[in-house]
Amino acid sequence: MGTPKAALEWHGSTLLRRTAGILARVTNGPVVVVRAPGQDLPNLPEGTLITDDPREGKGPVQGIAAGLAALCGRADIAFISSTDLPFLHPAFARRVLRVLEDSETTDVALPLARGFRQPLAAAYRVALAETAELLVAEDRLGPAFLFDQCTVETLDDAALKQDPVLAALDPDLDSVRNVNTPADYQAARARPAPEVTVQLFGTLTKSGLHAVRAATVGAAAGALGLLLDRHVTVALNGDQITRDSETPLAAGDTVFFLSADAGG
Repeated sequence: MGTPKAALEWHGSTLLRRTAGILARVTNGPVVVVRAPGQDLPNLPEGTLITDDPREGKGPVQGIAAGLAALCGRADIAFISSTDLPFLHPAFARRVLRVLEDSETTDVALPLARGFRQPLAAAYRVALAETAELLVAEDRLGPAFLFDQCTVETLDDAALKQDPVLAALDPDLDSVRNVNTPADYQAARARPAPEVTVQLFGTLTKSGLHAVRAATVGAAAGALGLLLDRHVTVALNGDQITRDSETPLAAGDTVFFLSADAGG
């Protein structure tokens, strides 16, 4: 790529900020970012935990081990994602996580999406941290070695799209489309921002429903000439409150902007 993927610009934010923000919207526990020792990171959502990869260059299993270890005692299951999934949709992560939430025996929910296994867009039991560490110590660094040590449920395209919300909002499973080359990045960045619905309340101008394309809360506000300040409250889909203009949006979101005197 020629430059760190984490800091690549993405509609006024960065790839890492977007990925971390999407997962912050989905999970009940903290979001953990695993970085190389001393790696500079862009702005991240409030409450994000940062842990250093203790063995740089050991591949994805080392990163999985470090991320799961950081969550021990904080969560039972985790969605593990690479940085470079700019189209990751909350509905995709929820669909994959639900496999482990609904099963007492499955250790990994592994998408087989768009023709490839997706170990860096999958759900894992946090208890696998020790197993992953042992594999790294043995230089068995491919995710397949980890899968051989546990119970895996594979989700092909049809199984993923049994979720009607995911099927409607991400029918091509672009959630797992990553950017490995400058050309990939340019092509992805050239695509339009997600289409979302904005609703304004109270004394805000242009009250009512508006369809806009926006990748962040700030962009949605800007599309309607709205200034985000302490007098405006933002709610995503009616339940998640945010004041961070870089909070990422995804196709199908409804963003409610309420003035301080809107009441309720």
